[in-house]
Amino acid sequence: MRDCSLTDPPTMFPAWQASLALGFVRDGDTTRLVRRAHRGPLRVQKALYPEGPGACHVIVVHPPGGVVGGDRLEIDVDASPGCSVLATSPGAAKWYRANGRVSHQAVRLQIAAGAAVEWLPQETIFYDAARVDLEHEVDLAAGSIYIGSEVLCFGRVAAGEAFTTGQIRQRTRIRQDGRLLWWEQGILTPDGIASPLGMQGHSVCATLLAVGRPVPAALQARVRALDPQLASSQVKSVFVARYLGHDGEAARAVMARVWELLRPHLLDRPACPPRIWLT
Repeated sequence: MRDCSLTDPPTMFPAWQASLALGFVRDGDTTRLVRRAHRGPLRVQKALYPEGPGACHVIVVHPPGGVVGGDRLEIDVDASPGCSVLATSPGAAKWYRANGRVSHQAVRLQIAAGAAVEWLPQETIFYDAARVDLEHEVDLAAGSIYIGSEVLCFGRVAAGEAFTTGQIRQRTRIRQDGRLLWWEQGILTPDGIASPLGMQGHSVCATLLAVGRPVPAALQARVRALDPQLASSQVKSVFVARYLGHDGEAARAVMARVWELLRPHLLDRPACPPRIWLT
């Protein structure tokens, strides 16, 4: 593990260039992890089957435990026809201050016909003065399903640290059969977080996006009833739920409850929370 202080100069430690490529195939009734190629500190240790062979759960591990300025992480997931994959993380991701360099993460999901991918990492914490570029791309075939969530925490509220300087750039793109369904990009800065047109002074925001069969009005009403800080809507073929607050754990719990309500509708399968969420 690289042991680096937040006060180290930017040239003291080399940046990590890490990548992970996962490939899944359907073998009879089983979703199998058949490709697990990595470079640098990104790993999946084993395939897990807590709900039977049809759905494969994986935990994406970043052994250094935090990302510093200049680090670049790339994650590719390829789900072949009929696969069901749930990917999560072992704990909160920490993005340290920039030290003069921008950190990058690119996630690319390829979801074939009849496949489903659930991308459900735990919360992301941006330390003060972090400069991060996040890119998330999803390419679906007809009849495939995607559920993805994120919880972004700006500063460390419990430690009394606010996000007073820094910049987080985000781009999210979802396509199905080559047709653009969702394109969202933005830059989050302390001014934008404080703005009434931005995060209205909240330090935590969370989003869940889902593509599959439309969510009926009755189910949307159940989602909205979960928390007064939660809003949701069906935007054509994309369901979106958003949350604003000041507590990362509370936001993660709300997003988990949204997922638990939606999963039976979208996947015809009851929710099976990964055990790592409870540790």
